[in-house]
Amino acid sequence: MSDEGQAVEFASAMAAFEAKHFSRAVQLLSPFAEEGNAEAQHRLAIMYQNGLGVARNDENAVKWMRAAAEQGHALAQHGLGFMYMEGECVEKDPAEAVKWFRLAAEQGLAGSQTTLAMMYEQGNGVEKDEEEAKKWYARAGF
Repeated sequence: MSDEGQAVEFASAMAAFEAKHFSRAVQLLSPFAEEGNAEAQHRLAIMYQNGLGVARNDENAVKWMRAAAEQGHALAQHGLGFMYMEGECVEKDPAEAVKWFRLAAEQGLAGSQTTLAMMYEQGNGVEKDEEEAKKWYARAGF
C-alpha cells in the first residue's frame, strides 16, 4: 500500500476510534500497532484495558501501552504509570509508576507532573521530598 493509502487507512482507524466504533477501530488499528505505530498501540491499549470493542485483556493492554510508552509516547507513559500506581492490569509497583510518570512529566504532560508531585509529597514510590514535589507542582502550573 502507498504511503498515501496508509495515511488514509490510519485516518479511518482514528476516526472509528473517535466515533466510538471500537470493534472497527480494533480491526483497523491492529496492523498499524503491529508495525510499531505508537498512537495505534496507545489506542489499542485503551480498548483492551477497558473492554471497548474487544474483550477486556490485561495482558494485551499492558503489552500495547508499554510498546507505545517505550517509543516515548507521553500519554502512554502516563497510562503505564497509572497502571502501576493503581495495580490495574499489572502488579501494583509505585516505584515503576514514578519512572513512567517522570518520563511523561519531562515531556510536559501536566497530569503526569501533578501526579509525580503528589507521589513526592506522599513518599509514594519515592523518598518523600517536599522540594521535588514543589518543583513538579510548579511545572504543572500550580
